[in-house]
Amino acid sequence: MSRHFFAPFSYLVLTLLAAACLVPFVIMLLTAFKPDNEVFNRAWLPSRLAWENFARAFTFFPFARFLFNTMVVAVGGTALHLIASCLAAYAFARLRFRGRDALFLLYLGTLMVPQQVTIVPLFLMMRDVGWVDTFWALILPGAFHALGVFLLRQFFMTIPRELEESAFIDGASRLRILGQIIVPLSKPALATLALFTFIREWNSFLWPLIVTTSPEMRTLSVGLTLFTGQYGTEWNLLMAAATVTLLPTLVLFAFAQRYFVAGIALTGFGGR
Repeated sequence: MSRHFFAPFSYLVLTLLAAACLVPFVIMLLTAFKPDNEVFNRAWLPSRLAWENFARAFTFFPFARFLFNTMVVAVGGTALHLIASCLAAYAFARLRFRGRDALFLLYLGTLMVPQQVTIVPLFLMMRDVGWVDTFWALILPGAFHALGVFLLRQFFMTIPRELEESAFIDGASRLRILGQIIVPLSKPALATLALFTFIREWNSFLWPLIVTTSPEMRTLSVGLTLFTGQYGTEWNLLMAAATVTLLPTLVLFAFAQRYFVAGIALTGFGGR
């Protein structure tokens, strides 16, 4: 009886919390359509839809170049992260070697190290190899992360070993088993990891800000800071550019939502 009584109340609270989380995005979208003289008005709705804000935002800085850089970093970083995580997760889940569990715990412990602690060593490494202000510096440091290894390892351990044993009998190698058996059965986990990684790389700000020095290598998140000048901020243009920057992640989530939800449930990220 109590369960039926509290269920509507719980849904109501969750709905209100979800609506509260959407308020900043609604304000961003409404500000993107406001004319210059209405940006600081108390009225939420603009008197007219200023579509020209988007055109002005795209010409305010080299938006096309920043978009290209961000796509290269996000897609390249996601692909490399998936490959590296698959190989490491399969080793931790299936291979037997001395110190495997201790090594995995040590590797998992790197998740507790804040990014700010590793910024300076990473930058010095990139400088020593001559990769500052290059795509190598933007992609490689974020391509190896313990979260992806942990997520895929948890999923690989749920796959029956009998499938691998049958493949071993037929003469398949470890890499062939990984590529033709494990990976096809792990689409939900891979989709979840791909979505997490793409959003992280797409929204990355601190590392691209530090490791890039020329405007030709800036990403969108760094380029948005150009709207803040010495004498003020073009808020309506900034919100217009931010709205466009948000669209790719929303489209990706819309297409990968089914795999994303399944991956969350099957890899233990759902809280169970």
